[in-house]
Amino acid sequence: MAGPYSVAAICGSLRSASWNRRLMDAAIARAPAALSIREVPIGDLPLFNEDLERDPWPHAVLAAGASVRAADAVLIATPEYNASVPGPLKNALDWLSRRTSAGPAPLNGKPVAIIGATPGLMGTARAQAQLRQALQNLALPVLPGPNVFVTQAATRFDDQGALADEMTARMLDTLLERFVDWIERSVRQGSR
Repeated sequence: MAGPYSVAAICGSLRSASWNRRLMDAAIARAPAALSIREVPIGDLPLFNEDLERDPWPHAVLAAGASVRAADAVLIATPEYNASVPGPLKNALDWLSRRTSAGPAPLNGKPVAIIGATPGLMGTARAQAQLRQALQNLALPVLPGPNVFVTQAATRFDDQGALADEMTARMLDTLLERFVDWIERSVRQGSR
């Protein structure tokens, strides 16, 4: 097994104590030795506007782009707002899928894994399906499974925000192990 692979983690929720931030933090803490996961903040990205695609590019766009471009892969934690992908995450994908003054689109060819948590019963299944479709449209190799749809998130984390549910922890661990294999496969096939 090669590695460690650097993974840019994007949380689709801007709320500091969101369930998805907690889930992303759990992924960072539980990452196998072959993965080094670091968050890429998206809260300061301006709303996507092609009029801003000129020098000088917005600093937040260049900073996020540089972090994603330098990574070997991307992990996305998405909430589900109104049965869909949240606006901040879609905005980040719009920016990160564009060629910048610094070079090719930061997301170009990056293997991607998706996780999500919600207080409801659907576990972000609809948002993840829409996100998967958008990422596949960008020709990104999206990990086909396992799915990590965390339902009733309030029961899965302790009072300090740490992942406390063993079944959820096992699902997350399995996804992270398979993500290592997915990244290696992507590297071998030359999509990275």
